[in-house]
Amino acid sequence: MGNRTQAQRDAMTVEIGYALVTGVLLAAGVFILCAAPVLVLDLAGGAARRGVLVVAATVAGLAFMTRVTRVLWRFGNGHHVRAAGAGHGRPGS
Repeated sequence: MGNRTQAQRDAMTVEIGYALVTGVLLAAGVFILCAAPVLVLDLAGGAARRGVLVVAATVAGLAFMTRVTRVLWRFGNGHHVRAAGAGHGRPGS
């Protein structure tokens, strides 16, 4: 890996924080969307309610992991560098 500058370490810290915060927000939204029928409308009871909540939690967890992985993967591949350089007379960057 080599030595990283303070700016590179700071950028990674910010990117990890961004990935975690947006992942949590996405997971919360997905959970609420999936669980709304049983939480708000009380459309199911007993085992069906528990099943819907388990599925909602599982889908929310997958959404969180997907979001965090995608953000950090893109950061690791250097998309942040290309985005920062866009608009400086280089078409297609």
